[in-house]
Amino acid sequence: MATAPSEFVTLVSNDGFEFIVRRESAYVAGTIKRMLDPTSNFSEAVSGRCVFENINGVVLEKVCEYLYYNEKHRNAKDVPDMDIPPELCLELLMAADYLNGEGTILILEDRV
Repeated sequence: MATAPSEFVTLVSNDGFEFIVRRESAYVAGTIKRMLDPTSNFSEAVSGRCVFENINGVVLEKVCEYLYYNEKHRNAKDVPDMDIPPELCLELLMAADYLNGEGTILILEDRV
C-alpha cells in the first residue's frame, strides 16, 4: 500500500539553504512538478526533496516567495507587483526559465 505524498516538500539551494513549501504551491514550477511526480521515477518524488545545484539561497528564497505570491493572487485582478530587487532580476529570470514557472517570466520581463 503506497503512502500519500507529504503536503510539504523541501527545496535546497546550492549553498545549503533549505526551504519547506507546500507541495501544491511548488507545483507552479513545471520542473518541480515533474521532479515530484510519483510516476517519474525521480528520487525527488520519493524523498520530497529537490536540490538545485544552479540556484543559490537568495534566489531560491525569492522563488519560494513567488510560489506563495502566485497561489495567493491566482484568481485576483489588479495584482500588486511583487517586490524584486533589481540586482536579483537576471538570476531570477534564469531560475524562472530553468524551473519553468507559470507567469514568473512575465513578472520579470519589464524589469530586466
